[in-house]
Amino acid sequence: MNNLENFTGKAEVYSKYRPIYPKKFIDYLLATNDLNEESNVVDIGSGTGILSRQLLEVGMKVIAIEPNNDMRSTAEHSLKHYSGFQSIEATAEHSTLNDNSIDLITVAQAFHWFDKEKFKAECQRILKKDSKVLLVWNSKDLSKPLMMELQEICKKNCPKFKGFSGGIEDNPEIYIQFFKDGKYEYQSYQNDLEVDYEGFLGRNLSSSFSPVKTDKEYGHFISALTNLFKKYSVNGKIILPNITKSYLGQV
Repeated sequence: MNNLENFTGKAEVYSKYRPIYPKKFIDYLLATNDLNEESNVVDIGSGTGILSRQLLEVGMKVIAIEPNNDMRSTAEHSLKHYSGFQSIEATAEHSTLNDNSIDLITVAQAFHWFDKEKFKAECQRILKKDSKVLLVWNSKDLSKPLMMELQEICKKNCPKFKGFSGGIEDNPEIYIQFFKDGKYEYQSYQNDLEVDYEGFLGRNLSSSFSPVKTDKEYGHFISALTNLFKKYSVNGKIILPNITKSYLGQV
């Protein structure tokens, strides 16, 4: 299975159970990049449009670039009423956008899927002078026992698991190589999630590495998640320790 197909069949659960980004992060994004309603923002690897929607809601024009048909059509259906929304079937490495036309590139939960060197070259081609790239993740707080146990469950029951976000967050050298002169601004925001049992399962089943119903590991995965929920939940809810991490810089 190639990267293009990783989320095929998961768009609905992804759209329903993946978290949004904190308001403080959106405020930071807008203020730091001096954006206005005339700015051209491109959300690359936009998926089901979670970040795109938040930018549209504050008046931005957003070009969403997404190669996966399942994910892209979900975003198009839910965001079509925004006048500033444009959806393009393309890849991060070949966006089809014009040279020097973009004021900001955002990448939410997707950078680990890209060919880093080709994507960097594409950013340099389409960005206006001195404009920036912002990479952001909603990241599991692996300092907490719940998340450490969840990681072990994924290691045991998900053959495609290589670490959350593909393990990229444990490798700062990737950001040093990607951003111009190795310089970038890092911000983090506490973004804990409170979910019920259905939401807990949905959040975990939305991952690219999680098994689907036809996989032999699926039943064991659900059973392990159920036991973990029972262990940590209070009054039918569980708090998932979550940190929003962003990296902003020129390329």
